Amino acid sequence: MASSSSFIAIVTLALLLFFMGSVNAQLSTNFYSSSCPNLFSTVKSTVQSAISKEARMGASLLRLFFHDCFVNGCDGSILLDDTSNFKGEKNAVPNRNSARGFDVVDNIKSAVENVCPGVVSCADILAIASRDSVVILGGPNWNVKLGRRDARTASQAAANNGIPPPTSNLNQLISRFNNLGLSTTDLVALSGSHTIGQARCTSFRPRIYNETNIDTSFAQTKRSNCPRASGSGDNNLAPLDVQTPTKFENNYYKNLLQNKGLLHSDQQLFNGGSTDSIVRTYSNSESNFNSDFAAAMIKMGDIKPLTGSNGEIRKNCRRLN
Repeated sequence: MASSSSFIAIVTLALLLFFMGSVNAQLSTNFYSSSCPNLFSTVKSTVQSAISKEARMGASLLRLFFHDCFVNGCDGSILLDDTSNFKGEKNAVPNRNSARGFDVVDNIKSAVENVCPGVVSCADILAIASRDSVVILGGPNWNVKLGRRDARTASQAAANNGIPPPTSNLNQLISRFNNLGLSTTDLVALSGSHTIGQARCTSFRPRIYNETNIDTSFAQTKRSNCPRASGSGDNNLAPLDVQTPTKFENNYYKNLLQNKGLLHSDQQLFNGGSTDSIVRTYSNSESNFNSDFAAAMIKMGDIKPLTGSNGEIRKNCRRLN
């Protein structure tokens, strides 16, 4: 009797461990090593070409991956155009008039389809392209876990609710990241992606006109290209890192120490709160930032992937098969 119950307990435990691990069990760094051995070189050459034409594109591709993972997991749903069955994520508030790089993703997908048709998901292409963008712009490298499949639907409402707006305060940011399994350290490290890229006037207008924890001359300079009146110059751009907007390093954190965070949500990380010490650490040590950023990117890439027979491998990243 005892041996029978022991056997049942062992089987139950084994099944439990299997289901606990099954979410990420099929994600691995060598997922396509046999089925698409030239995957990495194919993606990187296309990303390199796009960044050579426009350095900002690296930040745009990285942002697409963030905005994909924060909405129902890293499943390529952000890439889907609207259909008669669903309103996609491209026109959600955080993405409308700002999410870009879809044409580059199309080019990468075409190049990958040429070397191994029907094998690699759009979700995985986005994960690799974001890593390559960081590396090409001078940031850290990491081994990308792969094996995600593509979502068969997208949700504008989920995108509106899932992506933290630039008006977020520190507690809201910590809470959103924690809900996705990302720590406060991950939050501060991943926010360092704002060491590259640009933001629209609509995203930083309230900060440069209404806030006091901002360097006066910095605010004054930004106002010259971002009029106070809503509807005027809304799409005018400013670099998130005023020093080196196309180089991936730790200047973002140095800017925060001087109250030169462009977005409200940026400066929240260094405003007398619990994350001040992490910002100080990263401003003093680029290597600490790089290693924590790479680790956090891997964790973010693990958010709710579709694996096994779930989802599909899209032929065209913009629409379902």
